[in-house]
Amino acid sequence: MKTKKITEMADVIRSKNAGPYELTLDVIFKSEAHYSAVKESGFFSKELIADLYSISPQEVIDIIFFDPARALKVTLKREIPCGGIGDSDIYGAQQHGPLLNLKIPV
Repeated sequence: MKTKKITEMADVIRSKNAGPYELTLDVIFKSEAHYSAVKESGFFSKELIADLYSISPQEVIDIIFFDPARALKVTLKREIPCGGIGDSDIYGAQQHGPLLNLKIPV
Protein backbone atom coordinates (compact mmCIF):
# COMPACT_ATOMS: atom_id res chain seq x y z
CA MET A 1 0.00 0.00 0.00
CA LYS A 2 1.23 3.48 -0.87
CA THR A 3 1.88 5.88 2.02
CA LYS A 4 2.40 9.60 2.26
CA LYS A 5 4.08 11.58 5.03
CA ILE A 6 1.65 13.62 7.08
CA THR A 7 3.89 16.67 6.58
CA GLU A 8 3.16 16.46 2.84
CA MET A 9 -0.58 16.34 3.46
CA ALA A 10 -1.04 18.98 6.17
CA ASP A 11 -0.52 22.74 6.33
CA VAL A 12 -0.63 22.79 10.13
CA ILE A 13 0.48 20.22 12.71
CA ARG A 14 0.48 21.67 16.21
CA SER A 15 -0.20 21.05 19.86
CA LYS A 16 -1.56 23.27 22.61
CA ASN A 17 -3.12 23.16 26.02
CA ALA A 18 -6.79 22.34 26.31
CA GLY A 19 -6.97 23.43 29.92
CA PRO A 20 -4.49 22.53 32.66
CA TYR A 21 -5.03 18.76 32.43
CA GLU A 22 -5.45 18.11 28.73
CA LEU A 23 -3.47 18.56 25.53
CA THR A 24 -4.86 19.03 22.01
CA LEU A 25 -3.15 17.96 18.81
CA ASP A 26 -4.39 19.64 15.62
CA VAL A 27 -3.78 18.60 12.03
CA ILE A 28 -5.20 20.86 9.32
CA PHE A 29 -4.97 19.30 5.88
CA LYS A 30 -3.92 21.07 2.68
CA SER A 31 -6.82 19.83 0.59
CA GLU A 32 -10.22 18.21 0.81
CA ALA A 33 -8.75 15.18 -0.96
CA HIS A 34 -6.05 14.70 1.69
CA TYR A 35 -8.52 15.24 4.52
CA SER A 36 -11.08 12.83 3.09
CA ALA A 37 -8.46 10.15 2.42
CA VAL A 38 -7.24 10.27 6.01
CA LYS A 39 -10.73 10.40 7.50
CA GLU A 40 -11.97 7.47 5.41
CA SER A 41 -8.86 5.36 6.03
CA GLY A 42 -9.56 4.95 9.76
CA PHE A 43 -5.81 5.35 10.27
CA PHE A 44 -6.10 7.59 13.34
CA SER A 45 -7.19 5.63 16.39
CA LYS A 46 -6.79 5.86 20.13
CA GLU A 47 -4.35 2.94 19.90
CA LEU A 48 -2.18 4.76 17.33
CA ILE A 49 -2.00 7.91 19.44
CA ALA A 50 -1.36 5.88 22.60
CA ASP A 51 1.56 4.11 20.88
CA LEU A 52 3.02 7.39 19.60
CA TYR A 53 2.85 9.04 23.02
CA SER A 54 3.60 5.96 25.18
CA ILE A 55 0.32 6.26 27.05
CA SER A 56 -2.69 3.99 27.44
CA PRO A 57 -5.60 4.30 24.98
CA GLN A 58 -7.76 5.39 27.95
CA GLU A 59 -5.65 8.56 28.19
CA VAL A 60 -6.66 9.53 24.65
CA ILE A 61 -9.87 11.40 25.37
CA ASP A 62 -11.17 11.90 21.84
CA ILE A 63 -10.34 11.97 18.15
CA ILE A 64 -12.55 14.34 16.19
CA PHE A 65 -12.69 15.12 12.47
CA PHE A 66 -13.99 18.64 11.80
CA ASP A 67 -15.12 18.78 8.17
CA PRO A 68 -15.54 22.59 7.73
CA ALA A 69 -11.86 23.15 8.57
CA ARG A 70 -10.46 19.92 7.01
CA ALA A 71 -9.02 19.29 10.48
CA LEU A 72 -8.32 16.47 12.87
CA LYS A 73 -8.30 17.17 16.61
CA VAL A 74 -6.97 14.74 19.19
CA THR A 75 -7.36 15.42 22.90
CA LEU A 76 -5.31 13.55 25.47
CA LYS A 77 -4.58 13.79 29.15
CA ARG A 78 -1.44 15.66 30.13
CA GLU A 79 1.02 13.54 32.07
CA ILE A 80 1.81 16.51 34.32
CA PRO A 81 -0.72 19.34 34.79
CA CYS A 82 0.19 22.61 33.11
CA GLY A 83 2.65 24.47 35.32
CA GLY A 84 3.00 21.55 37.71
CA ILE A 85 6.33 20.43 39.11
CA GLY A 86 8.25 18.79 36.30
CA ASP A 87 6.20 20.36 33.49
CA SER A 88 8.65 21.18 30.71
CA ASP A 89 6.14 22.70 28.26
CA ILE A 90 3.73 25.03 30.02
CA TYR A 91 1.92 25.95 26.77
CA GLY A 92 1.78 22.41 25.40
CA ALA A 93 3.20 23.80 22.16
CA GLN A 94 6.05 21.30 21.77
CA GLN A 95 4.08 18.06 21.96
CA HIS A 96 3.18 17.49 18.31
CA GLY A 97 6.59 16.04 17.41
CA PRO A 98 5.55 12.36 17.39
CA LEU A 99 3.00 13.13 14.66
CA LEU A 100 5.59 14.54 12.24
CA ASN A 101 7.00 11.22 11.05
CA LEU A 102 3.66 9.50 10.47
CA LYS A 103 3.20 7.83 7.10
CA ILE A 104 -0.46 7.53 6.22
CA PRO A 105 -1.84 4.93 3.81
CA VAL A 106 -3.48 6.64 0.84
